[in-house]
Amino acid sequence: METSRVGFCLLLCTIFMVVPVSIGQLTSTETRLLFQVQKLLEYPEVLQGWTKWTNFCYLPHSPSLKIVCANSRVTEITIVGNRSSPANVVPGSGPQCLSGKFSMDSLFTVLTKFSSLRVLSLVSLGLWGPLPPKINRFHSLQALNMTSNFISGRIPKQIASFQNLTSLVLADNLFNGSVPDLTGLPLLKVVNLGGNLLGPQFPSLSQSLVSITLSNNSFRSQIPSGLKKFNQLQRLDISSNKLVGPLPSFLLSLASIQYLNLAQNQLSGALASTTDCSNNLSFVDISNNLLIGKLPSCIGSNSRNKTVISSWNCLSTGNSNRQHPYSFCNKEALAVKPVESKEQEEPGINLGLILGIIGGVVAIAGAIALLMFVIIRRSRTTEDANYDERSIVDKMSVRSSPKPPIDSRRVPQTMRSAAIGLPRYRVFSLEEIEDATNNFNPSNFMGEGSQGQLYKGWLVDGSVVVVKCLKLQQKHAPQNLMQHMEVLSKLRHRHLVSVLGHCIVTYQDHPNVASTVFVVFEHISNGSLRDHLTDWKKKEILKWPQRMAITIGAARGVQFLHTGISPGIYGNDLKIDNILLDETLTPKISNYNIPLPLKTGSESPLSNRLTSDENEKEDIYQLGVLLLQAITGKLVTFSNELDGLKLELEKSLAEGPSKLRGVIDPSIRGTFADESMKTTVEFAINCLSKDSTKRPSIEDVLWNLQYSIQVQEGWASSGNLATHM
Repeated sequence: METSRVGFCLLLCTIFMVVPVSIGQLTSTETRLLFQVQKLLEYPEVLQGWTKWTNFCYLPHSPSLKIVCANSRVTEITIVGNRSSPANVVPGSGPQCLSGKFSMDSLFTVLTKFSSLRVLSLVSLGLWGPLPPKINRFHSLQALNMTSNFISGRIPKQIASFQNLTSLVLADNLFNGSVPDLTGLPLLKVVNLGGNLLGPQFPSLSQSLVSITLSNNSFRSQIPSGLKKFNQLQRLDISSNKLVGPLPSFLLSLASIQYLNLAQNQLSGALASTTDCSNNLSFVDISNNLLIGKLPSCIGSNSRNKTVISSWNCLSTGNSNRQHPYSFCNKEALAVKPVESKEQEEPGINLGLILGIIGGVVAIAGAIALLMFVIIRRSRTTEDANYDERSIVDKMSVRSSPKPPIDSRRVPQTMRSAAIGLPRYRVFSLEEIEDATNNFNPSNFMGEGSQGQLYKGWLVDGSVVVVKCLKLQQKHAPQNLMQHMEVLSKLRHRHLVSVLGHCIVTYQDHPNVASTVFVVFEHISNGSLRDHLTDWKKKEILKWPQRMAITIGAARGVQFLHTGISPGIYGNDLKIDNILLDETLTPKISNYNIPLPLKTGSESPLSNRLTSDENEKEDIYQLGVLLLQAITGKLVTFSNELDGLKLELEKSLAEGPSKLRGVIDPSIRGTFADESMKTTVEFAINCLSKDSTKRPSIEDVLWNLQYSIQVQEGWASSGNLATHM
């Protein structure tokens, strides 16, 4: 009997050693909180087995679910769902976000009531919206993992107050803006913010870190020298950003570094040949940058026990077939510069004030003298600019006949200087065009535009271009054709996909095709406005201020086409697909009318262009369609859809701001001033008037857009935008 008792006691001890123990059951409060979490997460599959009899502290642990308790309280919640992240959404896979009823604020109101919570991991659950500031109510949090959701806005600065935090993982979301200063977190070991929209400045991080992942973001600064103090750092991944400047050699020699990924940035210059590498370093990827010279011996061809990837730089070592020419890196490095950080101004002393006043007086006097000098030189500068434009045509085989000059009073100074930054316009040879397109290889075919076929090409300097092939269906006098070329050479503007040059080919053996013109355009690779409004991740970038900037940029491009050249170009197919966005979201109109005589019977310059007032107002109508799509986030394909959307906006205007807020794109709610939105909707509707004579002019459109932006900026500067993001 005694032996049986001892055996039973030993069995109980064994059970208690194997199974996690909580002192008693969870408190009724925390049990209710877990059921509230289940409801707020909309009953994900992994939680569907919870019932009122569930003993949460003794649930078996799995990769998808882990609840840990101590002293009758929850200390860890790990829930992994099966929803895709923004970067991995598959078309046709159904909605990946939680429903419109979901509230991030309500979720964290509940979660922060777990007073002993140390680990919170909510992964692939379709969470959306910004993290609320109330996250600072966590007092014991050591690890936070919110990977693969649709969380947007800025990372709350309150996270920097978590003194016990050891791991921060917010990868594959839609966070944007700057990262909070994390230098004050002495226990922090892991930071993973990859796959977001963060930037442009490189974040300030704790020197205690062992692993840093910032890949696939929008950081555009230099790599800070302060990283040389990160002696515990083992893994650094800052690939797929736009980091610029030199590659700091100290990164290779950090005491603990094992993994270093700097690929797909814009790092330039050469690494010192005497650079030493850490004995722990086993992986280095510096591919797809702008590096020149030779690799240091410790990561060169003789390096052992290391994986080194260095392709697509301009290095003189390794496989030359997988390197760009030196000129490519030199040119690209000159074209990029780091984002300058705004330093805080320190209060000056009385002496500084006195010197400032003296300096101001001197500066004013100098400005007056400079103004007089500019006035004297302006006429000469204008003559030089005119000579440069004429020289383009003079270099052609046939000289153009005299042409009435453009009325400069119609062209604002900002418009005349808007093409700064483009290479000089040039005339290409047929061989250059064939080399660029690899003899018009079908793999480079991009599609059929409104006027001709489009091919992607690469010039000898490495720059990417688009070549449009235009076949002229009637013979033209050389003098006449040159007049068209002169106008073509002026289609260069910040808000146009600008023309870089052309090539004319005459086929003597084909009487029905007198000439083919190859027009070379700059290449814009960041997609169209349609792409940004239909892609989950890209759409989150386009809040109301960004959409206003895009529409006003498109309007300025239209203004240039109408008034920046003579005669103006109208009927420009201003569809949402044809508004391209560069890496800075600057809009550029593509597929606009090329002023060439492509129709039979066209003999006078631009005689086939649409020049009547009615057709000028057709572009205004299409701008109105563009505005409606930017406002509502809905794409319009058919006229009945447009009429219905217009009617809905007209009704909401009459019923008041709250009704109007219900019609606009949900993803921009809270980011606009009501007056700014109201003004934009009103003149968008005016642009869509059936009576073309009642549509505003392009100047009126620009004035109203600029007014809306001023209202928006005044509202945002009062702190309203920050409270809604």
